[in-house]
Amino acid sequence: MTPETILQDEYATLLYHPDTKIVHHQFHKFVHDETFRAPLIKGMELMKKHGAAKWLSDDRGNAALGAADTEWAQTVWFPGVKAAGWKHWAVVMPEKVVGQLNMKQWVTQYQALGINSQVFSDPAAAMTWLVAQK
Repeated sequence: MTPETILQDEYATLLYHPDTKIVHHQFHKFVHDETFRAPLIKGMELMKKHGAAKWLSDDRGNAALGAADTEWAQTVWFPGVKAAGWKHWAVVMPEKVVGQLNMKQWVTQYQALGINSQVFSDPAAAMTWLVAQK
């Protein structure tokens, strides 16, 4: 089944895969503030609406998050998306090393908080793994 395009601009694309109930974002370039938060908020709304538990983050175009976005993600977004039912997370790592280091910290932190997470360099492999999660 073809994914539904929820949001698309120069910074990000947000898709929803109804057949597998996967929320899927791709950052096309460095994002911050509203360009970072908008797709994540919409994705959280999709999880609530559809009872989804899987998220694919394609962050190849992104870099490290700033302090304000980090705080927002930890204190606002994560509690909301976890309450919405988030359980499985496939992450396609940023191309920039500083972004990779940042994402590795997020993966480790969210694993400790109960999110089944795996990192990838290829979006197709990430999707295959995520579909297989129960």
